[in-house]
This record gives sequence, C-alpha cells and structure tokens, in this order.
Amino acid sequence: MSDPFDDRKARASAWFRQLRDEIVAAFEALEDSQTTGPFAGDAPGRFEVTETKRDAADGGDAGGGLMSVMRGGRVFEKVGVNVSTVYGELGEAAQKSMAARGVPGMADDPRFWASGISLVAHMQNPHCPAVHMNTRMFWTPNAWWFGGGSDLNPCIEYAEDTAHFHAVQKTHCDKHDEAYYPRLKEWADEYFFVPHRGRARGVGGIFLDDHNTGDWDADFALIQDIGRAFLPAFVPLTQKRRDTEWSEADKDTQLVHRGLYAEYNLVYDRGTKFGLQTGHDANAVLMSLPPLAKWV
Repeated sequence: MSDPFDDRKARASAWFRQLRDEIVAAFEALEDSQTTGPFAGDAPGRFEVTETKRDAADGGDAGGGLMSVMRGGRVFEKVGVNVSTVYGELGEAAQKSMAARGVPGMADDPRFWASGISLVAHMQNPHCPAVHMNTRMFWTPNAWWFGGGSDLNPCIEYAEDTAHFHAVQKTHCDKHDEAYYPRLKEWADEYFFVPHRGRARGVGGIFLDDHNTGDWDADFALIQDIGRAFLPAFVPLTQKRRDTEWSEADKDTQLVHRGLYAEYNLVYDRGTKFGLQTGHDANAVLMSLPPLAKWV
C-alpha cells in the first residue's frame, strides 16, 4: 500500500531542486557580469557540485543530495547551495530532540523523511551583505510540517538595504496572510539571536518552523513563496554594493562579524545539529561556515 504522502514528498523535493537550480544560475550570472573591482581579472566563479549521501545505520540507502559550493569568485568569496532528500530512522539524540519539541509518536515510530534547500553566501566585498536562506519539509508517520526562511547578515549595515530585504519578504508573505510577515519577522529576531553575545547575528528576515495549518497545499504554497522571495530580496543588494571601494578596516570588520556568524551556527543552529545527529555528510552540514573569520 502506497504512502498517501508520496506525491507530496515528490512535489516538495522537486521544488527545492528547482529553486536550487534557479539560484545557482543567478549567482553564476552575477559572477559573469562583474567586470570591475579587484577580482574582475579572475575567472568568474563556478559552483563545484558534489553528490552527498546520508549514512544509514544498516548500511542501506538513506538518501542524499547535491552540495554546490563556489569559492574565490569575483563576487562571492564562498557560497554554498545545498539540496537534499533524506529518510530512514532517527537516532536516539534526534528522537529526543523531536519529542522535546512536541512531535507525536517519536518513541513508537522513529521513521522520518526530510527534504530541503540550504544556502549561505559570504561575499568578497565587505559592503555586500552575507545572507542565509533555507526551506524544508519534514515528515514522520504521525506528523508533517514546513520550516525555513531567510535572513540578512551585513557587517556594514545600510538601512535602505535592510528595508528592501524585509519589504520583499513581506510582499511574498502577504499573498497568503497579512499576519504572517510580522509573526515570522519576530520569530527570526528571536531565533537568530546570539545569547552569549547579547545581540542578533544580522538584521533579521523571516523564520518559521513546525508550520502545519492542516492544509498541505496552502502551506506548500507559502514555503514556495518564501523561496521565491530570496533572489529579488538579495540580488539587487549585491548589484548595488559590489563595486563599493573598501578598506582594510572594512575587511577586518567583515572577518570579525563572520566570527559571530560561525559561533551561532556551531552553538545554536537547529539545522546544523539535526544534520550531524542524523548522519548527513558533515561537509554539507558545515558548508555554512565562512572561509575566513576572526575573533578579537
């Protein structure tokens, strides 16, 4: 007997792959169009694509995905765009984590399926903001939900850039419910806060998790629009700032801010913990870490 969710899983997995392809193409186009600045004489950056596999406890097939990483480009110092679809049984640590979040039936049936896209971009020019985005679907025999969002992480803040990024997110959320954006913005402000530093890691964005209204199609449409918002929210900021001249002090500010970003991802980020707990490729899970960082 087939799982009634099989078609929905396939649709979600295909969407995340489509979004990945669109973002990779847009980022490589930014590299091609960068004809000024200190890296203009270099070859335009290109993504290196590696297949990833999740290790199953019994050695069987447990899914995987694509890790796409660009290093040392004209615009991007390091950017990763990962997509994966993994499944199997949750380990004890992941089961306990899910049960603590209120996911029903974890003690009785640890089977799961998860698919999503995860992106982090670290820029050459300190005036260009770093950015993070992910969207995902999670399924267990007793529950399903969507999660994700995107947030902007400039080391040198521009109020108009922050306003643009948030305005695009709001427009895409408002198509579904005008109550979504303010709630998801507040959620992002809380989630991307670094307690031991007493500050946010960036200027926020939107975030949601465990999203299940009972209407799968409506929830899937929302998560698609959260994904669609990413390129129009981020690419214009890169185009605006990528030719701004920077100083060594600006670069130092960027490296210190990257240290904050690394601290958050290693200590608090739920996706990092889940990926490592479930045996996914460690290089793919830790793709978000910057190529260089500094602590004072």
